[in-house]
Amino acid sequence: MHDLQLLEYLETYLTPHRKERFETVLSQRTKHFTVAVEDVYQLHNTSAVIRSCDVFGIQEVNIIEERNRKRIDREIAMGAQKWVDLNRYNTSKACIDDLKRKGYRIIATTPHTNDSDLDHFDITKKACFFFGKESEGLSDMVLNEADEFIKIPMVGFTESLNISVSAAIILQHMTTRLRKSTIDWQLTEAETIEKRFDWIKKTIKNYDAIVERYYSEN
Repeated sequence: MHDLQLLEYLETYLTPHRKERFETVLSQRTKHFTVAVEDVYQLHNTSAVIRSCDVFGIQEVNIIEERNRKRIDREIAMGAQKWVDLNRYNTSKACIDDLKRKGYRIIATTPHTNDSDLDHFDITKKACFFFGKESEGLSDMVLNEADEFIKIPMVGFTESLNISVSAAIILQHMTTRLRKSTIDWQLTEAETIEKRFDWIKKTIKNYDAIVERYYSEN
């Protein structure tokens, strides 16, 4: 249980603009959709996906590091890694099992005989969009465990897009549809309070000392 009086106290250390910004951004955050990046080799691609998630209001990103360890490229992510929650997994199976336990459908972003286009994809249920390696695509593990497949329509000679471009297109389309719907897609009150604490901690200096002083005086 979070101490709401402490939260109000900590928010006095924020500028009015920063506090208002937190409230505005949190009102647009969602865990209804999430993203998983599987062993992407190029660091800037993973960082760019994280940035897109922040831009389009996706609160959690799942990073699978079965072969390639990820170091977030701060220049590409533009600080997005501070505001988006990163869940790391050593294997694709561990990631899939955890996501399914949380109620997510596993959506493979790859052309498939039974795939769905962006307009007809069912947004009513929680979903995680999986993006694979630059040259190889998603692993057999993900393809075999996928509940559904989704593709981006293409009409040119090129048959694929960069992973970060694909993620941006899909997330922009899906979150736009989500916000126009009557689906309960926003963070819960408890999740919102948790993020307010988290973002304040990442913003103000001497956070621990301020909290300690608060409790010593109250």
